[in-house]
Amino acid sequence: MKEFITYILQFGNLNQQQLELISNKATEVNLQKDAYFSEAGKIAQQVGFVLDGIVRVCYYNNKGEEITKYFIEENNLVVDLESFDNEIPSSAYVHAITDCKLLIFSKKDWNELLHTIIGWDAIVHKIISKALRQKVERRSPLVSEDATTRYLMFLEIYPNVVNRIPLSYIASYLGVTQSSLSRIRKNIS
Repeated sequence: MKEFITYILQFGNLNQQQLELISNKATEVNLQKDAYFSEAGKIAQQVGFVLDGIVRVCYYNNKGEEITKYFIEENNLVVDLESFDNEIPSSAYVHAITDCKLLIFSKKDWNELLHTIIGWDAIVHKIISKALRQKVERRSPLVSEDATTRYLMFLEIYPNVVNRIPLSYIASYLGVTQSSLSRIRKNIS
């Protein structure tokens, strides 16, 4: 829990009573490798904070191919925000690619925090803004680069991820085949 408290206090100030209320609403959950935090077609009902492990956000394109949009590692929130906020079915899966330990807030408890704690909505807004900026910064440069450059950029963006997840997910994220990724890795090592 202290990791989450440290994380949220980067975005605003809360007193001890507010922090205790937040702590009381959180549930620590273990999510096994290959389990789903949320699924396409269902309405997201929870907000998570990754204490340990890595999840990925993925979807299936119109050819039925699995595409990895991005990875979420320790000390980051995980939520399908559009689905959660608008109560609409999600278009993506949030998939545990390692065993994960998460703090979970139910929709009811999250909304209660928003209505009870003055300034919580501002903190949440700052967290979401940072996450969206990060997502754009991580994705945009990859679009116009060749595969080798995209892989090298991936190593910079996700230095703690590369040795912990299957190559197939990295290849999917980079938009290359697994055999191409193997060649690239061999050529740069």
